[in-house]
Amino acid sequence: MRLSSTAFIFSTFISTTTSFLSPSLTHNTARSRFSLSPRNVLADDLSASSTEASSSASSTSSVGKPGTAVLDTPWEELGFEFRPTKSNLRITYKDGEWGEMELCEDPYISLHMGATALHYGQACFEGLKAFAHKDDSVHVFRPDQNAIRLQSSCERTLMPTLPHDLFLKAVNKVVKDNIGYVPPYGSGGALYLRPLLFGSGPRIGLQPADEYTFVLMVIPVGDYYKGGLNKPVNGVIITDYDRAAPRGVGNVKVAGNYAADMLPNMLSKGKGYPISLYLDAATQGLVEEFSTSNFVGIDSEKSLYVTPKSGSVLPSITNKSLMTIAKDEGLTVEERDIPIGEMESFDEVLAVGTAVVVTPVGSVTMLGEEDDGSGDKKYEFGSSEEVGPVTRKLYDRVRAIQFGEEEDKYGWNFKIE
Repeated sequence: MRLSSTAFIFSTFISTTTSFLSPSLTHNTARSRFSLSPRNVLADDLSASSTEASSSASSTSSVGKPGTAVLDTPWEELGFEFRPTKSNLRITYKDGEWGEMELCEDPYISLHMGATALHYGQACFEGLKAFAHKDDSVHVFRPDQNAIRLQSSCERTLMPTLPHDLFLKAVNKVVKDNIGYVPPYGSGGALYLRPLLFGSGPRIGLQPADEYTFVLMVIPVGDYYKGGLNKPVNGVIITDYDRAAPRGVGNVKVAGNYAADMLPNMLSKGKGYPISLYLDAATQGLVEEFSTSNFVGIDSEKSLYVTPKSGSVLPSITNKSLMTIAKDEGLTVEERDIPIGEMESFDEVLAVGTAVVVTPVGSVTMLGEEDDGSGDKKYEFGSSEEVGPVTRKLYDRVRAIQFGEEEDKYGWNFKIE
């Protein structure tokens, strides 16, 4: 049977649906591509702040200087882990509308024991980063795209969408309040932003909550995998578990997707593989994605950049950015099914995402039944000791844009003001 539209379903439970779904977001089905003009959004949302900043110097001085917070670890040695900062930002949805933004120093949340996030998994999140530039200005990388993706996750799980202008204002406000925790230019680090939206109102029957909470936390971070781009990592193919089901929620960033990955991820790491690759659940014959990152295969001989096109794969903003850069570099970009055997034609493989940016993968292994490894099938990509030239070029270019070292001709950087 066909499901009715999100708005129609939700009107059954809540009479205030008119403010629940974002009017700027349009779609045909639950799996359609969401579209919005990002530059118009960015220009409109903070036009007042932009006009106040008459120059780069005055804007930076009014915001504050990055890298001035005192940490227990040098900026250059930060890993990807939680660290306390000055504040987080919260907004509550109640009585059919979003409330005011509030900066909070308390890292704890008081939550009703009947909250739908706890019982029915009504929770989704995002990940994005803020970078310090050489002039001490701070820029967030493509937050408009995170606003869009957060809205798609909310619609799929019947939660209120956060309007674009409110999302961007929240990003600006919390980064500005934590400006000292943005790693300084030259350290290689970034301020990681984790927006979280969840059902905080109590329901015992299966239905949407009457209250929702949006939290935006920030953390100074370094590389997700220690060493960053220094050396390719070895991965393993997961065959005993699936990441997402066809027509499920693999294409949205809901919390439960990551809970399902924890067991196979830990089992893989226990066997010496820091990264895991999932195949499609229906046939186990197509490459889908790594645990927390999109899969990219490079065929240098044919100048191809290939990435899976699947309704079960989360659309990565980093992957989307790299596809644009790859085209600039003369590569042909293909979004399509990737049979597992085609991995033999790739001389470079990348795991790409906001947290990892780009992680080179030296090999992925499909483990056999034999304990001695005689039945293993190993796919190797170029040198196991050196980063491939295409991987290096793509990584260097996206990082140069993020750190303001290359012209932002795509309009991806959002300046904090």
